[in-house]
Amino acid sequence: MSFEVNTLFLLTIDVEAILGLLLLLVWIQNSRVRAVAWWASAYLMRSLSVMLYGLYGSVPDLISIDLANVLLFSSFGVTWNGARVFNGRDALPGSLMAGAALWLVVSHWPGIDGGSEFRGQISSMIIATYAWATAYEFWRGRNEPLVSRWPAISLFFTHGALFLLRTPLTALLRGKDAEAVLSSAWLSVLSLEAFLMTIATAFILLAMSKERTELRHKTAAMIDPLTGLLNRRAFVQDGETLLQQQIARDRPIGVLLVDLDNFKSINDRFGHPVGDKVLQIFAKTVRGCLRQTDLVGRLGGEEFIVVLADAGHDNAFLVADRLRNAFAANAAVVDGQALYSTMSVGVSVILDPRQNLSDLMTLADQALYLAKARGRNRVEVAAIEAAERKEEASAEQLTPPQGASERAA
Repeated sequence: MSFEVNTLFLLTIDVEAILGLLLLLVWIQNSRVRAVAWWASAYLMRSLSVMLYGLYGSVPDLISIDLANVLLFSSFGVTWNGARVFNGRDALPGSLMAGAALWLVVSHWPGIDGGSEFRGQISSMIIATYAWATAYEFWRGRNEPLVSRWPAISLFFTHGALFLLRTPLTALLRGKDAEAVLSSAWLSVLSLEAFLMTIATAFILLAMSKERTELRHKTAAMIDPLTGLLNRRAFVQDGETLLQQQIARDRPIGVLLVDLDNFKSINDRFGHPVGDKVLQIFAKTVRGCLRQTDLVGRLGGEEFIVVLADAGHDNAFLVADRLRNAFAANAAVVDGQALYSTMSVGVSVILDPRQNLSDLMTLADQALYLAKARGRNRVEVAAIEAAERKEEASAEQLTPPQGASERAA
């Protein structure tokens, strides 16, 4: 038993430290994924805590146990914060010491039994809570197409469950083997399950950071760098997909073709930085007026396009008019002066499997031309209703040909 524990103890220190340094090296080479730096720190902290357990190695030595547990609990807090950063959320630095502070207060509270079993129960619950919080954090970002996200969720959930089982297993061992009188925290860190979990977790986190980097590169090729909206190429692909989905469900789809009025004059008079700011104001405005199921992209210059899912004639017009009014109410500040701009919108609505996105854009462009010809800062609609066509076709089928009634008589 002694040889096995000591061997596992040395392996745990080595693996935790090596994996921490490996993650740190990955972060140095690709510093855009900041979460990797958090995860590297967590492994290095855990290796140090295990080393402290081995150096002192006795539960009654409260100073060594306190210091080792502070590092251990904080390392799991760092892992959780790394998951938050990975999902684009803010880290919570105060949470790093929350587990350690709780353990110190409870385990040393006057009148409470400070035995190793009680401290083991507290430490197991704290670590399990951090592990499950990490699993939940990965679950929050489940819509992001990362293959390694779900294995990470399962791994951290299982990790938390294993730590909770450490205390009852320790109690069973105590009754059978005198050499197994070890703290629950000690067994948690040095157990074979935790050892294997460490390796599996590290490689999953490395895979996630690689996938996230590749996803960002792919996304960057689809995004207009100035406005953050879809570029023309990406919009055409996603818009055609959305169109086919809506047609398959027998639902209408609307297209808004937007042109910012007098944009060239703004650029010539105030310069391109002001023109860029106007474009960014429009991008912010349009995001606030649309649903998550809608698409918006920049075709180039001051031209934008919006695809509205499940939007008939009236809904498409209302969305376009709301967008026009919202944009007119937002101003770009130039030398302390508010600069307001307007836009013209052409709308097309269709529900016809024979049409494609290009047809919709052509109709919307015709309506946009009409809006500009009629004085700008307005919405014009060119709608083709497939439902009306179906009704007309059905009526033609139900109406007998001329002379048919006479022949029947």
